[in-house]
Amino acid sequence: MVVLAASICTKGGKAVLSRQFHPMTRTRIESLLASFPKLIPTNSQHTSVETSEVRYVYQPLEDLYILLITNKASNILQDIDTLHLFARVVADMCRTPDEREIHRVAFELLSAFDEVVSLGYREQVSLTQVRSILEMESHEEKIQEIIARNKEAEAKEELKRRARQLEMQRREQQKRAAALGGMGGGVGGGISGYSPIPRFEAAPEASPIRTASPAPSASRQPAFKSGGMKLGSKKTRQAELLDALGSEVLSAEEISAPSTPGIVESPAIAMASVVKSSLPTITPESIHISIKETVTVALLREGGVKSLKLLGEMSLLVSDPQLAHIRIALAPLTPGLGRDLQLKQHPNVAKFAPGTERVIALKDPSRAFQVGQALGVLKWRYTGDDESYVPLSINCWPSLSTAEGTCDVNIEYELENEHLTLYDVVISIPLPTGSYPTVSTHPVSSVWSLNPTNHTLDWSIPRISNDDGDESTHSGTLEFSVNGNDLGAFSPVQVSFVAQGSITGINAARVERVGEGVGGEVGYSCERIVSTDSYQVV
Repeated sequence: MVVLAASICTKGGKAVLSRQFHPMTRTRIESLLASFPKLIPTNSQHTSVETSEVRYVYQPLEDLYILLITNKASNILQDIDTLHLFARVVADMCRTPDEREIHRVAFELLSAFDEVVSLGYREQVSLTQVRSILEMESHEEKIQEIIARNKEAEAKEELKRRARQLEMQRREQQKRAAALGGMGGGVGGGISGYSPIPRFEAAPEASPIRTASPAPSASRQPAFKSGGMKLGSKKTRQAELLDALGSEVLSAEEISAPSTPGIVESPAIAMASVVKSSLPTITPESIHISIKETVTVALLREGGVKSLKLLGEMSLLVSDPQLAHIRIALAPLTPGLGRDLQLKQHPNVAKFAPGTERVIALKDPSRAFQVGQALGVLKWRYTGDDESYVPLSINCWPSLSTAEGTCDVNIEYELENEHLTLYDVVISIPLPTGSYPTVSTHPVSSVWSLNPTNHTLDWSIPRISNDDGDESTHSGTLEFSVNGNDLGAFSPVQVSFVAQGSITGINAARVERVGEGVGGEVGYSCERIVSTDSYQVV
């Protein structure tokens, strides 16, 4: 069968949408569609009509027609089956099969048509496969969202640092005021006049980590009794702090903190002193290749992989018209992927020849790649449960402590793919409700913080790499203790990062010019990024 075009037109022959699979001018396709309604016999049960040149295979679509224009030698049964698949695709992507809705999703419909028919021949795909292929979109927007979230997190760290400084000043002021008030009460206890000492108010910025105050809050007015001062009270320091703050929650680390905050550096200040890393920038050349992958992983807490899904796309940007006639030779893939990796080329890109080097080149050597606009030339997809393709392994090991009602948690990460360099890694561990951790061990290059929104401990590692001589290591451990006895409360562990490299190993080996007398390799720049869509330990 040879399908010349797939079109949607009105009952009057006006073209709504048309995709030509063979070279045809716009005037030619509009003329064929305009003459089509005149060829349909009245009260006919047939779904095809012929002229001296082409055959129309059509199907009503409410007030429209969806039709295939084929040559007369085409197999009519295969054409009808292909037409039914086109109709199901339109019904699946359009809420209502009218002209306005088809114009709204025109680009998506054209992409779906290209997946069903290639160069006039039917591809062996189903509606489910077409839907899955169309979901493999470019992930540039997600990368920008990750960068924006990282900037927002840095701004929050700076707010935490300033809020902690103001809180330390307030606590020091209260200590001095309490000391002066105690001296005044001991000397002039018999004086009836009492003037409360004014409290220093901090700025409206609020730290998400609650801090303990050694003096009662000024908002709680002291209740005086005629009995005077009571000596010998056995109330502990922790009880006094709880009475001072009322129903506010205190972290175990802050309750046990020394009374002089200026001596011991708080974890929030230590976190703010560490500068986050980011992906190194690459200067684009006249030929710029962008390789982006998104990974979705569900790891089992006991070990192994529950599910692993990888989507990738290679795009090409040519900025010099003299370098538009090129081809890209790909490097060998990661060993072991085999047929599990599904590759899909752009309709204008030639298929890979089996048993030879994989090359990205146009089907028509006389044509050139478009200039000044990025073009997605290759997409790929991998689904499986092979643990060897996991970029970062996470081992979370909670256990009951010897102290009653306390859990000790040990969490470890290790870089499994030595060809990747991870940046802005954040490992979020859920915490039991109402409990706050006391961190005992973590690498110097990393920081931790409490996320009040999700009530998680966020462990941030700026960079994870296996490069020799790098200060950062490929593995690390964080240990903390927290109140609670439910070991299942620390799951699922969420992980996010941005990496430089490729899990599948897809890369450009070289770029060559094509054409008579213009062969040879040319310079290019290549950017390879891996990001996470969902990375969990369940």
